[in-house]
Amino acid sequence: MRYFELFDDMELTDRWLPGEATNGQGQEIDDIWQFADGCPVQANEHLRIPISHPGRVVDFSTTSVGAAPVVHRRIASVFTEMAPEEVQVIPVEVEGQPEPYFILVATRTIRCIDDQESAEVLYWKPEDGRPEKTGRYRSVMGMRIDPTKAGDAKVFRPWGWTGVLIVSEDIKAALERSGATGMVFTEVTGPSEVSPEQREHNRKLQALYERTEAARTSFWRTLGTLDEKAILPIVVGGGWPAKRQVWRVIHRPEGRTLFVTDGLSDFFVDAVEPSVGFGLELALETDEPQAKWPVTLLERIANELVAHEHLREPARTGLLSMEVDGEHMPEPLLTKDSRVAVLLGMDTPTLPSHFTMPDGQVRLVTVKTLMPRELTYLLEHGREELLHRFNQSHPGHLSKAWRQSVV
Repeated sequence: MRYFELFDDMELTDRWLPGEATNGQGQEIDDIWQFADGCPVQANEHLRIPISHPGRVVDFSTTSVGAAPVVHRRIASVFTEMAPEEVQVIPVEVEGQPEPYFILVATRTIRCIDDQESAEVLYWKPEDGRPEKTGRYRSVMGMRIDPTKAGDAKVFRPWGWTGVLIVSEDIKAALERSGATGMVFTEVTGPSEVSPEQREHNRKLQALYERTEAARTSFWRTLGTLDEKAILPIVVGGGWPAKRQVWRVIHRPEGRTLFVTDGLSDFFVDAVEPSVGFGLELALETDEPQAKWPVTLLERIANELVAHEHLREPARTGLLSMEVDGEHMPEPLLTKDSRVAVLLGMDTPTLPSHFTMPDGQVRLVTVKTLMPRELTYLLEHGREELLHRFNQSHPGHLSKAWRQSVV
């Protein structure tokens, strides 16, 4: 039997992005990863799925962090009719949608990854400093499974790499006949299509990824307690150097939280040569507990810097003020044009201005949100004068959804 990985079609333009499941009180549930663990789930409360990025509605999508499949009834019915013993469908209320939606849970995990036929497989090692993961998969590229180990299973997740949802060819055919949207299938059976040359290319890429990630993670840990679960969100593609967009969360003293980009200083994947990419990472620190807007703001700033060299270079070497789209941002920060203004590159004694990577120096660029009155003052008097006023407040570099203006 042939098998296929079923995943979210992120190439669709202007599509929606669902957020993580919340309870009846609107609070994010404690374990957002349980739906992709490959085992039955205890669901004893009403669940709701907020939409973190509005757009075109699709029938199959996954939440950005927990990777929970959120499916329309037409998809859920295919699974419950063809594999009733292998799935669990949990009714959810999706924000703004009268149609019925469900979280799809594959309740089986099968040890079936074919290490030899897969393009590349890496395991966690004792020296990685994660003893709870030692011996488990760290990376699986170009995955192939051994179908003889799957038996007659129709829906399951592979042991050790449960972020992948696998379906049989008859399930795939039924889903395609249903006309459901948002799905992409990649075959995971049969000989690998990766040539020896491509394997060597992948090996070099992986070595660069590991070296870069290890060095940057080591630096993040010098700034506070790195939240290992909060990698928010991982996006593949785009204009970042290594085609991966990652944000990290670091818990700091006095109840502060530091949000950072984690990839602007990656090597350029097209060159497959060591480098520090754009030579910078963004950092926004706040003392507002449970704040979610900083990640959205960092994403928008980063994408502007990636797209425009005339913005990127001043950010890497000095001070830069800029505005970004204010959709879904705290109202007190919005200008009359519904945008959010920020000041980049403000020095602070509590954060280093640079850090060292194996292939060069990287600037840690602080992000300071501006109140609308401060933006007006900046445009009239210049960045340096506003910076002087911030330096008189303590600590001046913190960003908040609301505070008293310094002018």
